[in-house]
Amino acid sequence: MKKLESFDFKGKNVLVRCDFNVPISNEGQILDNFRIKMALPTIEYLVKEKARVILMSHLETKTKKPSLKYVVPELEKLLGQKIELFPNYLGKNARKKIGDIEQGRIILLENLRFNEGEKNNDKEFAKTISSLGDIFVNEAFSVCHRNHASIVSIPKYLPSTTGMLFEKEVKVLSKVSKKPNRPFVIIIGGIKTREKIRPILNILKMADHLLLGSKIGEAIFSEKGILIGRDFPQEKLINELDLTNHKIHLPVDGIISLEGVKEGYLRKGGIDGLRKKEEVFDIGPETIRVFKKIIKDAKTILWNGPLGIYEDEKFEMGTKEIANSIVENYSAFKVAGGGDTVSAIKKYNLINKFDFLSIAGSAMLQFLAGEKMPGIQALK
Repeated sequence: MKKLESFDFKGKNVLVRCDFNVPISNEGQILDNFRIKMALPTIEYLVKEKARVILMSHLETKTKKPSLKYVVPELEKLLGQKIELFPNYLGKNARKKIGDIEQGRIILLENLRFNEGEKNNDKEFAKTISSLGDIFVNEAFSVCHRNHASIVSIPKYLPSTTGMLFEKEVKVLSKVSKKPNRPFVIIIGGIKTREKIRPILNILKMADHLLLGSKIGEAIFSEKGILIGRDFPQEKLINELDLTNHKIHLPVDGIISLEGVKEGYLRKGGIDGLRKKEEVFDIGPETIRVFKKIIKDAKTILWNGPLGIYEDEKFEMGTKEIANSIVENYSAFKVAGGGDTVSAIKKYNLINKFDFLSIAGSAMLQFLAGEKMPGIQALK
């Protein structure tokens, strides 16, 4: 893959695929600007090189696709210049309008996922966007596992390169996966069990210890028949996990409530003994004790996904204790990734205690597992 330094950007229209998929409040305020800040070095480099910088991203919550207009004020504050939101980038005169922009200026295309062609990897959609630029820069490693138009098809039509963050993501994660100092401890939490079970099978081969969070533990216990009446659609993959493998460390206890966290109902107990309609929302004290003992002796630590619902103080103890345990291991090389993981680390003021923080969640795990990443393949 080529580097930024390989190109002459002066006077060129440069399409930059970023990941500005940040949490936003109901009032339109950005709650965490980490992903935006991580893209700044590449954007500032292109501005300095007198390119016309055309930023593009997606923004999507579980229920809607908000406008990127909410990101504009944050970008303006961080970059110190007025930034125009460009909604009609598929129009006939879009290229001419962008060409009229002064060199060193920045515009932002409206949310890519407003158009179905993005997720569907539509050829015509990709060609139209590509026609706006002269060079393509991928600075969105976190979505390079997606077969989306802005990730895999634009490089077919334009000279392409990686951004500074993308390059560093690949470098650090390659080092961790190929030559980790041992013991190598990998911690996987979060609620997206469907996306994480498959990579776990391969990640297990490289780890000395694999510590699994509350929801993943619940999914495994369910599919192994230890818990009855729960639906986690990964049965075939989970059944490939050998729970007698000494590397696997499942949560033995948790902080438990009813579905939807019903007020007034809270207890500590074994995850393998969950009652009907109960769910586990954090790892328990015994699991914390076991995990901390393993983390203390690690030489390389990779963390992906909170251990519980850290946003709620009733269910934050596991994530908080494990985060502190990681940074207290001063001799280990420490890497963490994923939006919720980084948000938790920021909450506990530990940002500067990690050697590297990745903007990628599922993409990080799939890269470590050796799976083919469409976005990386496209740049090659």
